[in-house]
Amino acid sequence: MSTDPKTTIVVLDVTIKNQVAISIAHIHIHDSPVIKTIYHTVNITFTEAELFVIRCGLNQATQLTNIEQIVVITDSIYATKKIFDSSVYPYQVQTISISKEFKEFFRRN
Repeated sequence: MSTDPKTTIVVLDVTIKNQVAISIAHIHIHDSPVIKTIYHTVNITFTEAELFVIRCGLNQATQLTNIEQIVVITDSIYATKKIFDSSVYPYQVQTISISKEFKEFFRRN
């Protein structure tokens, strides 16, 4: 973890069992947990759930004051690559929202 008080670490995890996705976002600052959120969704793909929790984690991290760096830790490189994919695909609503979060964060910092 980071000991820099201006860095937030966003740790994400998604599990799907019996068509129920459980997405968890842990947000840490200065080696201390700040926020933990759990989302439950039915009939959703793993990629959709992963993008959703990335979106929610970034949304929460960008709202914190005095943060200059955000580190996102996830186990889905496939979903992460979708954020930067400019082609047409079903998850664009999530990735557009993630891009907006990035834009606002970079504008402020």
